[in-house]
Amino acid sequence: MEHGTTVAIMQPYFIPYAGYFRLFAASDLFVIYDCVQFPRRGWVHRNRLVTRAGSERWLTLPIERTAQQTLIRDLRFAPDAALTLAERLREFALTPRDPAAVAPLIDALRSVDGHPVDYLERLLHAIVGYLGLRWNVIRSTTLGVPPSLRGQDRIIEITRRVGGTRYVNASGGRGLYTAEAFTAAGVELTFLSDYAGPRSSILTRVLGEDRDAVVAEILGGLPER
Repeated sequence: MEHGTTVAIMQPYFIPYAGYFRLFAASDLFVIYDCVQFPRRGWVHRNRLVTRAGSERWLTLPIERTAQQTLIRDLRFAPDAALTLAERLREFALTPRDPAAVAPLIDALRSVDGHPVDYLERLLHAIVGYLGLRWNVIRSTTLGVPPSLRGQDRIIEITRRVGGTRYVNASGGRGLYTAEAFTAAGVELTFLSDYAGPRSSILTRVLGEDRDAVVAEILGGLPER
């Protein structure tokens, strides 16, 4: 890959699937996309985990009820969120095959502090650290992008404001962007190859699988950097 600054921009998902972390490996800078509307049926505040009984169920963060137009950055935890999350976690099997290595991740999962985006960033940081990937992260909120910019125009502006010359997204985003608009802005638009691995939460993967095998899967098929 030619020299340049590659930027990935993504909402802060809650213990997302392994394919999400390919964006950390494929970029020089990862931008937490917190200046957009909270998707109530998305993956910012929930994911599916394996229960002690062996079935999959939703684990949902205790987020305070909020208006439909609330931005991710403005989310707040409900009162007694720490106690509520601790109670919800009791249902799930959280015994890792390598307790010492996974301990920081589990601690981050249980430590409800600050606002939800703070919590999600700390949790992503712990997972990225466990996987041994690059952590160079900022929040889109800090960039002062005008709210009038939407869709790919907002993505282009964020990339330009951080000095990016290349924007990388998962393969599923191909229908969202046009290469001509990025080229006109001096930004190269690129997509990762399709991810063929499991869609289960990264937490499920790291609890029960070998770390190096999961990392090799994440890195497989990515361009050399």
